Amino acid sequence: MSHNVIASIFEARVIAWAKARAAPLKVVVENEAHTPKDGETYLRAYTLPADTASNTLAGDHRLYTGIFQVSVVAPSGKYRGPAGGLADEIGALFPLYERNEKGGLTVVTMTPPEQGPGIQGDTTYTLPVSFQYRADTN
Repeated sequence: MSHNVIASIFEARVIAWAKARAAPLKVVVENEAHTPKDGETYLRAYTLPADTASNTLAGDHRLYTGIFQVSVVAPSGKYRGPAGGLADEIGALFPLYERNEKGGLTVVTMTPPEQGPGIQGDTTYTLPVSFQYRADTN
């Protein structure tokens, strides 16, 4: 499935950026177990695939669309803490209409990355950053 390839493209970018920071961050990807340390700020990366379509009568075309989301998970009780700045940095990683390729599949960032509303938990504050993507194959 090409949604798996798309996820690997975007996850690799976030993981490389997070490791290269002066203060590296853990990136937790889909179906990965992680028990955060007290006070740890980390990232959760998700691909939210939409329906796969075909725009030809011959059925030789596939259109893959969806949303890629990175959630900044920070300790609660510190206003936005580091979450807002990290969200801005993550947004800068994915320029609008940028094309990324892997294994013959090209995926395009279709909307500017945007911050969603913060989610206040008992011990964490989560700030999601997401954008829509699209990939076409023949």
